[in-house]
Amino acid sequence: MSYKRYAVYYTPSDEGFAHFGAEWLGWDIARGEPVDQPEIPDLPAPLPELTETPRPYGFHGTIKPPFRLAEDKSESDLFEAFDRLCTQMPPATLDGLELAAMGRFLALVVRGDTTQLQGIAAMAVETLDSFRAPPTDAELEKRRAAGLTDRQEALLQRWGYPYVMEDFRFHMTLSSKLPKDQLDAVRAILAQRLHGQIPQPFVFDGLSLVGEAEDGHFHLIQRHTFPA
Repeated sequence: MSYKRYAVYYTPSDEGFAHFGAEWLGWDIARGEPVDQPEIPDLPAPLPELTETPRPYGFHGTIKPPFRLAEDKSESDLFEAFDRLCTQMPPATLDGLELAAMGRFLALVVRGDTTQLQGIAAMAVETLDSFRAPPTDAELEKRRAAGLTDRQEALLQRWGYPYVMEDFRFHMTLSSKLPKDQLDAVRAILAQRLHGQIPQPFVFDGLSLVGEAEDGHFHLIQRHTFPA
């Protein structure tokens, strides 16, 4: 399969956790196929509607944001560089994950110190930057439409994305942008369904190289577990 964009994600190694995320969102990134979502009658809207935006990306945490491959680079070059990168990474043991509202969408975020994780993300962004084609004017304007700080604008120009390096915040998105009157209800139900699903402590033990197909859905290409 050919891909129009690539990215480096965290995807769970814990099968139960990965299955929960795939079923909730309706897309299994590892298998590259849709998953039937449960019917949850107490939700303020059908689950497919509440998860429409994050569904094509799968259950993941972004480490290096999606990018088009530079003209002078090949897919095999990227695969080799990704392999080398993962051999240099140590696992990071974090306190855990917790459900939080990020603006008006829901996501799992890290509890406690994120220094190790920030370092892993920064290394991935920098090491693989030569494989990233420059963003188009349309891509730049899309990012700027969110309203960027001066520092985020500088990050956008340097790395092609405004929320990297010191502005990186690891999160695993679980909803679309929700109406304010739905946010608390969805959060309460999701918190109940997450009970016992999140690995504690949360061991960040590997990286995944993923690709975006022509239909916009992301597929796992390869996942590497960090050396112990």
